[in-house]
Amino acid sequence: MNPLCGRCNRVVYPTEKVNCLDKYWHKGCFSCETCKMTLNMKNYKGFEKRPYCNAHYPKTNFTCVADTPENLRLKQQSKMQSHVLYKEEFEKNKGKGYSVVSDTPEMQRIKKTQDHISNIKYHEEFEKSRMGGGEAHPHQPQQPSNTPSAAYQPSAAPQNYHYEPAPEPVREPVREPVRQAAAAPPPASSGGKRYRAVYDYTAADEDEVSFVDGDVIVDVQQIDEGWMYGRVERTGQQGMLPANYVEAV
Repeated sequence: MNPLCGRCNRVVYPTEKVNCLDKYWHKGCFSCETCKMTLNMKNYKGFEKRPYCNAHYPKTNFTCVADTPENLRLKQQSKMQSHVLYKEEFEKNKGKGYSVVSDTPEMQRIKKTQDHISNIKYHEEFEKSRMGGGEAHPHQPQQPSNTPSAAYQPSAAPQNYHYEPAPEPVREPVREPVRQAAAAPPPASSGGKRYRAVYDYTAADEDEVSFVDGDVIVDVQQIDEGWMYGRVERTGQQGMLPANYVEAV
């Protein structure tokens, strides 16, 4: 027995039957509930087992929840639980140190620069302390108290080394590969084949030739996989042309 249509409640025959949304529809009855636009299986959207188009598909809106005492209590309880979990995670991870930073070339350069700066500052402070009256440097061990000051030899003081940061390596500009223009047609020949243009092409260089879809190119000579050399039969111009813009005839 043939089923009934979900919209007009009439018998749906197999030749015009559309099975969708757990119902059977006539092809003409399967339309949007709002604008009555006829739909198909690719552009419909179902809502409560009713078809809608993309523009009139019902959008669900969220309802506002009142701040009742029960809701406030649950909110406060959830907040306390989140604080407890955060404290537990903090206690577990405390003392584990920081994450390891990847040793990239940029990080190595920054680390090397910082080492040079720290060495320069160290020797500047040491020079100031030595010139200022023999004040002990925080990084230099002090002499014992039973050693007389006259025994101190200035020549025994460490030499003053001056460190200069290593120069940055000179980076050469990256050169893009340039297509070399053919001074003369290469010897490789296509054996007298004729080619027909399948796209329009506008010459981008002096040694290239322009053509439109349908032009016939003769005297074609293959240069490489991407370029050919030939003559446009319509205009008589010769030059290089892209091989993927033409096809053999």
